[in-house]
Formats: sequence, structure tokens, C-alpha cells
Amino acid sequence: MCEFCTKHGDGQIWYKNAKNFSGDLVSDLKRRGYIERFVKETIQDGFVKLGRLEALVRKKGALPERVRTAMEENARQEHFGQVLPIEEIRDVVMKAETVVRMPCACRWAMGKGEVRACYGISIGPEQWYRHVDMNSFGSLPDDGLEVVDREEAIHQMKHLEEHGAVHTIWTMVTPFIGAVCNCTLEDCLAMRTLSGIKVETMARAEFIARVDEEKCIGCGQCEATCQFKAIRDKEVSGNHYAVIDTHACYGCGLCRNGCPVGALSLARR
Repeated sequence: MCEFCTKHGDGQIWYKNAKNFSGDLVSDLKRRGYIERFVKETIQDGFVKLGRLEALVRKKGALPERVRTAMEENARQEHFGQVLPIEEIRDVVMKAETVVRMPCACRWAMGKGEVRACYGISIGPEQWYRHVDMNSFGSLPDDGLEVVDREEAIHQMKHLEEHGAVHTIWTMVTPFIGAVCNCTLEDCLAMRTLSGIKVETMARAEFIARVDEEKCIGCGQCEATCQFKAIRDKEVSGNHYAVIDTHACYGCGLCRNGCPVGALSLARR
């Protein structure tokens, strides 16, 4: 089991533990304070900090180990994520008391406008309005934050996946599961932190991609689809196959969407 499962799973995968879906976020002063500071300190200031660290990496070649370790440990305590394939996202969403669709804070911070790709889990809209400065999201339309049916939320996330979104779940002061995000390497602060400065503020899925070499035709579509650069081409006796880098693979499952012959699947890591 992963570290999170050992600490927060009560003998099972941590995000399947009902205790971690408790709706008491705002009754806990530490969590309430974190929610109130989240958009400004975690997202907006986070992009500024990332830019500085990327410049340091370009100059020095790598981030100092103590800086990387400190960032990862802080993330594990407060706002840590994990990649999930859509099948596991369904399980998470179906456990939620309420699901609130909201603008993606990362895209707002980058000035790309409103994209409703984030879903608050088990926290009603009145609590989000009460504890988050919604002015951070500019002028929202009249419907504001939308409470959506759980099945409808899953349908919307499948649609986002078809357009290249990776599904992740996020704690709002660990181990409380506060949100499901559906984002891409280009837009997501966490994914850019991973690719740009090699700091892991989100964990790999409990699954990993597998290739059926008998089906694989070596077309390269899965390699083009993978945002984690975990797939490469292998040639054997003139035949080409996709090969998975097991460490680089985050188990998102998007490579399956890019395969025209169904040669890719997910297996337990």
C-alpha cells in the first residue's frame, strides 16, 4: 500500500475511506483557515513561486534537494493530489454528499478565463461562498457555483477527459478530500510543478498502463496522448510496439483513448 493508504486508509485505499469524505471541513479551524487562503496563497502565489523556481532550475540544472523535499512534505500535509482513472473517479464522486462544479483556480490564475473543470466534494456552495473570496474568480454568471447531480458530474468529467483532461483528487488539509480536478499539463499548477521542477505534489494512481503487444500496431497515438512522457516506441525485428515507463506512468488512463485497436489497459500497480 502507498504511504497515504497506510496512514489514512484504515486498511484500504485512502480515498475509499468514508472518513475522508466528512463534511466537517469548515468546523475545523485549521481547515477553514486553509480554505480561506487557498485561492490566493496556494494557487495565485503558487504560480509566481513556480516561475521563480523554474528560472532557478534553468540556471542551476536542478532544484536543491532540501527545497524539493520541503515542498513535497508541505504538500502532503495540506494540499496533496493523486491521479485517478475515470473508473476510480466514479467511486469517489458517488461517495460525496454534495458535488459543486466551480471554475478552475489554476486557469483563472493564468488569465485564461473561466473553465468549470473543478468539483468540490462534500462541501455545499454556501460554505464555499462563506469561506472563499469569490472575487478571485472575477464576475461569475448568475448561476454561480453549481450543485450538480453525481451522475451528471461523472458524465461531465468523461467529456473533459475526451478533451485531454487528467483526473486528480485533492486534499484540503490532509486527509480530507476537498475536490476533484480535471486539468492538463499546460494549465495545472501541480502538473507543471512536476514537469518543470521535478517536485511531486501529487501521487501516481494505484494503477499503471499495460500494452498488449499482440494487438499493438506501433502507431504512436498513445505516445502522443500521454502527458507524462511515459510511453516510447520499441522496434523488434522490424515491428514497432509501445513500451510503458513504469516509473513515469501516472496511471491516468488517457492513453487508452488514443489507441485505435484497444491495445492499452490499466492494471493494479
